[in-house]
Amino acid sequence: MGKALFIIDVQNDFTEGGALGVDGGAAVAAGITEYLRAHGDEYAIVLASRDWHDADNDNGGHFATDAEPDFVTTWPAHCVAGTTGADYHPALDTSRVGYHIRKGQGVPAYSIFEGRTDAGSSVHNLLDEHGIDTVDVAGIATDYCVRASALDALAHGQRVRVLTSLVAGVAPASSEAALAELAHAGAELIATE
Repeated sequence: MGKALFIIDVQNDFTEGGALGVDGGAAVAAGITEYLRAHGDEYAIVLASRDWHDADNDNGGHFATDAEPDFVTTWPAHCVAGTTGADYHPALDTSRVGYHIRKGQGVPAYSIFEGRTDAGSSVHNLLDEHGIDTVDVAGIATDYCVRASALDALAHGQRVRVLTSLVAGVAPASSEAALAELAHAGAELIATE
């Protein structure tokens, strides 16, 4: 069986200066690049997700359009398809990424499992096709999309490891709670060198 790496939403809008920038986002981008240089050959496949929201609607209520965002279920416009904000952060080297997953096209989407490749492949199918039984998870944001992706990987029967030095969250308290929830659900929390 094989191992996969999930790189979750390392996009300009989720890093410092972006529409929903988190502290440490740029460092996560650079850290994942370094990690892949040292450990990329350990993975059968590398998948990277991106929020890829529609520009002409509220994406199923995900974008706050009629009121202030609550930053729980409604958010400012972010990661609109084809914009600089939706691009990967420039410090993230995507040359080892075998599958680019777009999610949130017209609907709220947090987990990488809610997205698809441009060719229409689901993450479930890609894991099965490549005989993956272990998934390492890195990226942004610990308390939202990293959490949702890791929980879905566990539900898919994967052994899951969250690379805790390669994630950044919206808020310290909710990020700590997310990591505790993931550990309780069976994920391993691994600090990389």
